[in-house]
Amino acid sequence: MHKYQHACIPVTKTALPPIQKYIHYIEGIWERGQLTNNGPLVRELEGELQSYLGVRHCLLVGSGTQALQIAIKALQLKGEIITTPFSFVATSSAIAWEGCQPIFADIDPRSLCINPAKIEALITPSTSAILATHIYGIPCEVQQIQEIADKHRLKVIYDGAHAFGVSYKKRPLLIAGDVSTLSFHATKLFYTGEGGAVICNDDELAAKMKRMRDFGINGPEAFFDEVGINAKMSEFHAALGLCVLPTVGQAIARRQYICSQYDHHLANCGLTRPLIPPETNYNYAYYPVLFNNEASLKKAQKALNNNNIFPRRYFYPLLNRLPYVNSSELPVAEDVAGRVLCLPLYAELESNDVEYISDLIKQSIASK
Repeated sequence: MHKYQHACIPVTKTALPPIQKYIHYIEGIWERGQLTNNGPLVRELEGELQSYLGVRHCLLVGSGTQALQIAIKALQLKGEIITTPFSFVATSSAIAWEGCQPIFADIDPRSLCINPAKIEALITPSTSAILATHIYGIPCEVQQIQEIADKHRLKVIYDGAHAFGVSYKKRPLLIAGDVSTLSFHATKLFYTGEGGAVICNDDELAAKMKRMRDFGINGPEAFFDEVGINAKMSEFHAALGLCVLPTVGQAIARRQYICSQYDHHLANCGLTRPLIPPETNYNYAYYPVLFNNEASLKKAQKALNNNNIFPRRYFYPLLNRLPYVNSSELPVAEDVAGRVLCLPLYAELESNDVEYISDLIKQSIASK
């Protein structure tokens, strides 16, 4: 095993665009004097994203959490929303923040997404929607979920924070459901620093969400049509997004290469990987591995941390353990959360870094 040369390897690292490119957009903001309020860069980025993602409406907002909140509010959801316990906290906190109750369905042991077979038994007269996460960018079983929703007259929201650019069965994954949401946080494949988007194919719903992100204003005379919040994206964030978007294809290709290197070095050492369904055009947003047990995970994590390598336990603990929700027993999700670890993955990660990380993991597994 070669000597490690770097000071620190985090789980992810933002690949910043050339600063001169960003300055070019900033100079335009200075010339126009418009910093926010649906400025020209926000409108330009929305159009570029609609084209890139293959969606009808992509409305930029201030964060992925705000995107979830607006989706829930715009669909007028009440009561219970069936969701996954294996996701980032915003998936559940947005439900609770909007006065609804998250009801947790267990996950599929292969894809780690919500298990459609566990949803129907949880539906009650109080259920208004299903909110599922394309975890690690792996597609949910969208057809099965939609069939359940149609049968019980439920709305469907997809948290697509990890699923930027993913297609499934030759269709953009983000067109599934009533609304999909995106996060453009700095850790994401495509980012604007802070930011997010709501995506839908319904013109009326899109107009409603557009008003909701801007205080509920309808028209130039500032007539307040309905309750709204301030969830607008600024011109500065949109400028960063316009710098980053042309490089996304290159970033995905680099991540795919790094993942293939992990696959090679970690083959036949006892680790398993979530199953990406056939006919998925994946974005390689994360590299999660599953250990045989939590003790083995902790041992490997300690070995990596001791060498200034910092993977993350995405996602642990489970959301059904949050203090403001009703806890429930979910054996598959509990098992997975105890064994899954996301390894470092970003454009600047070198092949020798991947080999070193893999060697440390294999060494920890082999040692008694």
